[in-house]
Amino acid sequence: MTIHLGHLIHITGAPDLRDAAQSLVDVADGALVIDDETGVIVYSGPRSGLADALSDGGALPDADAARGVTIDHGDAFLIPGFVDAHIHFPQTYSLDAYGGGQLLEWLNTCIFPAEARLADPEFARRIAREFTARRIAAGTTAAMVFGSAFPHAQDALFAETARVGLRLVSGRGIQTVGPDSAGPLITSEADAIALTTAEIDRWHAADTGDPATSLLHTAIVPRFTLSVTTETLRALGELYAEVSGRGVYVHTHLNENNRPGTGEIDTVKKLFEVDSYLDTYDGKFLPGSARGGESLLGRRTVLAHAVHCTEAELARMAQTGTSIAHCPTSQLFLGSGTMPWLSTIASGVTVAAGTDCGGGDEWLISRVLSDAFKVHISEPGDRGVSIHPAELLFTGTLAGARALDAEERFGNLDAGKEADFLVIEPERWPPLAAMLENGIRSDDPELARDQTLFALLMGLREPAIGEVYVRGRRVSAD
Repeated sequence: MTIHLGHLIHITGAPDLRDAAQSLVDVADGALVIDDETGVIVYSGPRSGLADALSDGGALPDADAARGVTIDHGDAFLIPGFVDAHIHFPQTYSLDAYGGGQLLEWLNTCIFPAEARLADPEFARRIAREFTARRIAAGTTAAMVFGSAFPHAQDALFAETARVGLRLVSGRGIQTVGPDSAGPLITSEADAIALTTAEIDRWHAADTGDPATSLLHTAIVPRFTLSVTTETLRALGELYAEVSGRGVYVHTHLNENNRPGTGEIDTVKKLFEVDSYLDTYDGKFLPGSARGGESLLGRRTVLAHAVHCTEAELARMAQTGTSIAHCPTSQLFLGSGTMPWLSTIASGVTVAAGTDCGGGDEWLISRVLSDAFKVHISEPGDRGVSIHPAELLFTGTLAGARALDAEERFGNLDAGKEADFLVIEPERWPPLAAMLENGIRSDDPELARDQTLFALLMGLREPAIGEVYVRGRRVSAD
């Protein structure tokens, strides 16, 4: 076994977001003991408890082995790995792309042409390496990744992810209709199903053969409703009904842009003649929201953005266990508006954090959490809220694991979880070190703890992430 010593901070147990502050663990002289064979945490707590845990009859059955390797990280912070609930692999080089407008203009001008470049296998391999390296640098140990339309590009993404040892949920982006700019990304109805099925068969749990232990998972990923037809939605519903028992996911976009008349939401409702955007993913994609097929909603479905949801849509997502990937950085960049924090959380839907790179221009989940704090404290009137630092940490870690229906495996540093964690070394980023060392702290210990966590999350930059571990193994792009 291996002992990691450092300052532990995480959200323990399985709380709701509103209980995150009560579940915040902060142990300055902390220790993680990891079973090297399984990558599972067998002890998490104060160093003072190690002696009892290592003694005869203690929590650790193989005391001699556990004493074998100790890594002292000094004053570094050990926090759970970040979970990115929505990010685009083929947009790795498209951050800060100027499209002269909001979502639909940006897609046509910048994104569809950029994604078409992955038709070149060598370029696809290069972008897969860069994407994976950026994930490691940002401490993103698990991610729900919107994939490329091209099978060889997806193969490169899965292969590179497996090589370095990160967690991945991804599926090829499905488009069967679209503007001329999306032409290279569009397939026939039959090919959309055949290629998606082949990807599932090739890559789902490919590393271990068992979804319960795998780091690699696949998803069914229609780009958004405007990229598919009712025939596509029907066929994807049938496919999901066949493969959902294998742990396959669903990932797509919902209610991102509501520009009156010509925006995404109005266009979906007019084109499909449905009552709500969500209906199209719920099998009710025929005129009048009549049922036309199987629902794509469920515990392993993550819908990105959900900025402009109705109460009925939120209630249906909560009922089915469908989660939201909240992407405030992207919403700011594309002028999509603000997801109402309090009412969305009150609905009972799990809300995780997503970078949405390249609509979002930050790879680091803590930067997304920073934008979330700023956006939601600025909501008008009694909608404004100062999100507690523990709630921010929850959103970027445990909520992401919950959205991926994998909370029993990772998301915090509890004993029994797989050891996904980051070693944050503030001295590697002097502005962060200076804030932590010299910032004002309350005489109240609990408030002082919260102030330190807030400064850590707001001030964190990638250079301060010294080491990244997944299932107890240090990962590297090299």
